[in-house]
Amino acid sequence: MKRLASPILLMIILAASTLFTGCSQKREVAKEPGATKYTSAARHRATMRSYKVLGKRYHPTYVEVGQVMHGISSWYGPDFHGKYTSNGEVYNMHARTAAHKTWPMDTMVKVNNLENGKSTIVRINDRGPFVKGRIIDCSYTAGKEIGLDRVGIAKVSVQVLGFAGKVESAATIAKQKREHTQERIVLSDFGVQVGAFRYPEGAKIYQRKYSKLYTRYRTIIRRFDDVDGAPLFRVWLMGFGSEDEARDFKNTHDLEGAFIVRN
Repeated sequence: MKRLASPILLMIILAASTLFTGCSQKREVAKEPGATKYTSAARHRATMRSYKVLGKRYHPTYVEVGQVMHGISSWYGPDFHGKYTSNGEVYNMHARTAAHKTWPMDTMVKVNNLENGKSTIVRINDRGPFVKGRIIDCSYTAGKEIGLDRVGIAKVSVQVLGFAGKVESAATIAKQKREHTQERIVLSDFGVQVGAFRYPEGAKIYQRKYSKLYTRYRTIIRRFDDVDGAPLFRVWLMGFGSEDEARDFKNTHDLEGAFIVRN
C-alpha cells in the first residue's frame, strides 16, 4: 500500500490525470441510506443488518434504479393493520406500501402482474414475505390494484423506480442506464482500505483510480488526525455486503497492505 510521496510529484500526477477525467465513463451514483420523512437513520441502520427468520438468514444488499426482480407476489391486510412495520411506521393496509426481504426501506418499486398486465407503485416499509418463492408482499390496496385480492398470489416483475419516496420516469431510468448514472443504495458499512496519504492530492488520485477499476463499489476518503495533530487521508473502497465479502475481495486482488474497515 502506498503511504507518502513527494507533494510536487503528486501535484504533477494530479494535473495530468485531470486531463482525462472528462473522457471517463460516468458511473452510477452510490450512497448509504439515510433518514427520510418515513424512516429514521437508526431504523435504516437496523434494517440494513442481516437477520434470521424461520431458520433462514437474509442479507440486505445494494439496489439500484432500474433493477428488476421476478417472482411471486402476495398481499397482507386486516391481520396486520395498525401494527408496526420494520421501519417503525404503523401499517396501513389502505396505503400503497409493501414488504421486501432485502431491499432498503423507502425504495420505490413498480409491481407488474405478469398474468393480467396490471401494475402499481409501492414504497417498501417492511420485511417479508417469508415464504419460499415469494419476493414481495403488497398492502391490501396495492394488491387489489393488480388483482391479488381475487387470486391471492401472482407472478410479477418488480422494478426499482427510486428511493425515499422519489419516483423516476421510465425515460429517465432508460437514459440513466445508458449513461451509467443511475442511483444506487448501498447496504453495507464494510470496506477495504487501499491507501493512506499525508496529502489529500494523493488520496484523490487513488480515489479516481479505484473508482474506475471497481465501479460496483464506492471509493471514499476519510481524514484522521494523529495524536500529534498531523492529518492522514485514508482511501476506502466501500459497499461490501459483509465482512466475508470484503475479505474475499482483499484476498483475491493484489492489494498490498490493505485491510478491512467499517464506516
